[in-house]
Amino acid sequence: MSNVTSADGTRIAYTRAGSGPAVVLVDGALSHRAQSINAGLATALAAHFTVYTYDRRGRGESGDTPPSMPFAPEREVEDLAALVAEAGGPVRLYGTSSGAALALAAADSGVPVERLALYEPPFIVDATRPPIPDDYLRTLDDLVAADRRADAVRYFMRRGVGLPGFVVVMMRFMPAWSTLKALAHTLPYDAAFVAPYEHGAPYPAADWASVKAPTLVMDGGKSQAWIRNAARALAEHLPEATYRTLEGQTHIVKPEALAPVLEGFFR
Repeated sequence: MSNVTSADGTRIAYTRAGSGPAVVLVDGALSHRAQSINAGLATALAAHFTVYTYDRRGRGESGDTPPSMPFAPEREVEDLAALVAEAGGPVRLYGTSSGAALALAAADSGVPVERLALYEPPFIVDATRPPIPDDYLRTLDDLVAADRRADAVRYFMRRGVGLPGFVVVMMRFMPAWSTLKALAHTLPYDAAFVAPYEHGAPYPAADWASVKAPTLVMDGGKSQAWIRNAARALAEHLPEATYRTLEGQTHIVKPEALAPVLEGFFR
């Protein structure tokens, strides 16, 4: 394990594998290197690239600087910028779910990105699912501040992810439930990137105007309509983007389906 230091002094842990052009992978909510859907992807891509995976702040072996609420998303952009500098950027950058929203924000902020790949950022741009509640961010912040971790995870899954109530109830019997609770304090970090685009409205015309890198926006053929509509609309919104559906895939995309697509795009 190696570390970089972010602009506010937070230690960010990362792993480097393989050789070749630098690729940085960004996890979504409630994930870190020890339990990430990007782990298999990193192994596959390391045959052709130098692959960097990292623990976003507050997760795994990374440190954290406790924020005053609401959380400022610029802190996580700075974390990613520090890792990209360590990799000798510009890099090929991939993000999944809320990690895709973070990757997009980083590219927009000027972090040097040569190519950008995004898988299903959880935006809501139409009426195919209910928007998040108006008080979503405040409620999530309040639950975390009160250390009501289980309630925070349930609220995120129900109102943020949009899972049916009975599925959320059953989640507490899953083996991973304790891991999810342990990471509950980072949910406002993810929400800061996605919540502005979860109100059922089209993307603001000026947003992400600085993203000039060739961009690949992807979704899964078995994913729900709302998130696929958001991916398609994002590809149309960004100036240098293409859109691709990975047939047979869901929000939890399989490395064997994704790796060849990323390899072709990044090479």
